[in-house]
Amino acid sequence: MQLFELAIAMLLAIIALHYAAARLSLPPSLALLAGGVLFAFLPGLPAISLDPGLVLVIFLPPLLMDGAWFIALGHLRRHLIGIISLAVGAVFFTTLVVALVAHALFPTLPWAACTALGAIVSPPDAISARAVLQRVKLPRRLLILLEGESLLNDASGLVLFRFALVTVATGAFSTAAAVQSFFILAVGGMLVGAVIGAAWVLLVRRLGDEYLMIASSLLTPWAAYLLGERIHVSGVIATVTTGFICGWYQHVVLSAAVRVRGMSFWAVLIFLMEASVFMLIGSSLRAVVERVGGFGVVVERMGLPILLILLALTLARFVWVFGSDLAIQLGRALGLRRYTPLGARCAVVLSWAGVRGVVTLALALSLPEGFPGRDFILIASFAVIFATILVQGTSLGGLIRWARLSEPEHERARLTMSQAEVAMAQAQLQLVQSRAYDEQGELIHPRLLEQYQRKATGISNYAGREEHYAPQLQAHFGVVLAAIAAGRAELIRLHRAGDIDDRTLHELERDLDFEELSTLSIMS
Repeated sequence: MQLFELAIAMLLAIIALHYAAARLSLPPSLALLAGGVLFAFLPGLPAISLDPGLVLVIFLPPLLMDGAWFIALGHLRRHLIGIISLAVGAVFFTTLVVALVAHALFPTLPWAACTALGAIVSPPDAISARAVLQRVKLPRRLLILLEGESLLNDASGLVLFRFALVTVATGAFSTAAAVQSFFILAVGGMLVGAVIGAAWVLLVRRLGDEYLMIASSLLTPWAAYLLGERIHVSGVIATVTTGFICGWYQHVVLSAAVRVRGMSFWAVLIFLMEASVFMLIGSSLRAVVERVGGFGVVVERMGLPILLILLALTLARFVWVFGSDLAIQLGRALGLRRYTPLGARCAVVLSWAGVRGVVTLALALSLPEGFPGRDFILIASFAVIFATILVQGTSLGGLIRWARLSEPEHERARLTMSQAEVAMAQAQLQLVQSRAYDEQGELIHPRLLEQYQRKATGISNYAGREEHYAPQLQAHFGVVLAAIAAGRAELIRLHRAGDIDDRTLHELERDLDFEELSTLSIMS
């Protein structure tokens, strides 16, 4: 009962902290972290102890699935080399740099333990990245690089971490075995994800009930992750692959009603999960601080080494990103023009966007008792999470505004939103024209034909002249929204007066809701 009450209190705190962050224009992740720390140190509350494996299993699969579901696969394929460079190359390079710095600071700490620290703090986190990227506007290439990296780099960090644990336990390390293991984990994860994704597509084609379809989509990420981990391949890559497949086919296998209801369900679920993760990160700090003797001991004995590791972590990402960009520039100078460099401003933003979160926390907490340097690794991991969210997460928006990034011409979509609407309206008009007349050539759907002709003409006139028509459209749809509100008020009056029953109320209210959502979508 106490645990349930604690969960309810945390939910109330999440709502309050999100509201406070919105009013104060602060990143919600920062407010939730601070709230979690306050929650942990409130007198009378039990210390929160997290099972790291359980944390990963509960939170990581659905959050990875949600990110992969909505990612632009065409742009992902186009920038796959850059994403792999960040997700694998940057993680390995950062792990090496952090291991070197840690060993220089603590020469008695085994190399495997130093490598474990590097593997724990090196991969930027998908959940933290989402929390930051939702608040900023980036060019499509930069956004895809960051989203793709955050989805795939956890596998690299996990492989390095596991080999560090094995090395500490056995005292032996094989580079060839590490590379082979990484290949098996990655390819095996992709195969498992493809199987689960294909099974979901076949299943939802046969499920007639929309609630069963939504429930199946909820189970899919855990099925992919758990099956991947059970057969000892990458559950992360399996889940991401499943998300790619489900996101690609959902447009043709799900009905409009399932999409609307399912997306609403997923939006609330992901909101609560992301918020809970940041609260739990803050809440779990108490046990770690108490274990090492309090904040005074942390600052006195570990403050400077942790600061140096943070600097090494940040500089390593800058070196990798700018080094990769320089390599592309040299390649173009030698005639290899397939890839385009980011440029200094984009490279700065990409380098600064490495925020850590739940994976770093879970890996640090999973270190076995007696692991060399465990206390320092735990405190350093927490410090990296707090520092990257506090400093990089809060300053990234300002850095992007300073950089004044623009979408390169070759990255822009061939059609604008308005041009795509014209093409869609013309396709609809052609279909209506083909069925507006009977076999004798007599017009049988005059009003329908007139409606779609008027729509196609209006959209064609609007395309390319958006700024000219914007004030008229705002005024037009303002009246539409007011009319919807008036209809809803009258509907409620009729229901309260007993003139209509509940079923009529809900049916007509649903029509008004869809009309309002459609209007707001057009206005945005």
